[in-house]
Amino acid sequence: DRVVVYMPMITEAVVAMLAIARLGAIHSVVFGGFAPHELAVRIEDAQPKLIVTASCGIEVAKVIEYKPLVDNAIELSSHKPQACI
Repeated sequence: DRVVVYMPMITEAVVAMLAIARLGAIHSVVFGGFAPHELAVRIEDAQPKLIVTASCGIEVAKVIEYKPLVDNAIELSSHKPQACI
C-alpha cells in the first residue's frame, strides 16, 4: 500500500512517515507548498490508498489551509484515495 504525506515541515510529518514505514506501507512525501494540480499529478503517479495532511501551514504572516487544497487535488486526480486523514 502507498500513502501520500502532504504536510508542512513540522515534527508531525516525520512522525507520520515513521508510522507509515512501521506499518509496512510506502510513503510519498509531497511538499506542502505544491498547488492542487501538482498534488493531483503526484496522486495519480503514486495511486495511494490514503493521504495524510495537516489542517494548515503557517507561512510568515499568513495561514495556508491544506484541506481545501487536498480536496481540490483529489477532484482533479483520476485516482481517488480511500481516505484522507
